[in-house]
Amino acid sequence: MIVAEQKPIDELIRSLEGFKKIVIASCGTCVTVCMSGGEKEALAVQGLLEANAKEKGQDISVSVVDLKRQCDDEFIDDLEAELLDGDVVLSMACGVGVQFLAGKYADKVVLPGLNTTFYGAAKELGYWTELCAGCGNCLLERTGGICPIARCSKSIFNGPCGGSQNAKCEIDSEIDCAWQLIYDKLTAMGRLDTLLEIHEIRDWSTSRDGGPRHLRKDDVNLDDAGK
Repeated sequence: MIVAEQKPIDELIRSLEGFKKIVIASCGTCVTVCMSGGEKEALAVQGLLEANAKEKGQDISVSVVDLKRQCDDEFIDDLEAELLDGDVVLSMACGVGVQFLAGKYADKVVLPGLNTTFYGAAKELGYWTELCAGCGNCLLERTGGICPIARCSKSIFNGPCGGSQNAKCEIDSEIDCAWQLIYDKLTAMGRLDTLLEIHEIRDWSTSRDGGPRHLRKDDVNLDDAGK
């Protein structure tokens, strides 16, 4: 899932300076799971903004609109009137949601409430770790299901560097060496010979370096699309 963290409240206060009617838009998907931008967090930000305004003697209005998803028209249109009932929208979604709203409403100021960090998974309660770089050309079948691009601190693609020690990364001794993990996993599966295979030079055009990426499904069943 996409993992994000809330911007410092002082930064949010500065970005919202001058706006009298603020609408905070929460998002009910990834950022709710990582406890950064769901309705609960949006209500907390609302309280902090109102407390700050009261302390400074400012007259502002802050409301919260709870959107199930901010990157899909289907979940926005029903709450459009509430969403646009303000001078500014503070989006508590990832960067995708912020840009989607900004593009949908050209004349509306849409500001980010979060810093989008990575694609990750829950390693334990309240702790997420980066596992995928979204490069668009998955190689996990060759590396034991461990991504060297995302999980190696240097994103080395063809084997370990010479700096790791005791199965830890030389960049940070708290980080497991990705290539040690790959070696151990392939060994456990009896597939270590996979590393001896010669492959064609990687096509990086599917990654971010190839420009904004798109995916179109021509056979989408509209009855099932929202399920």
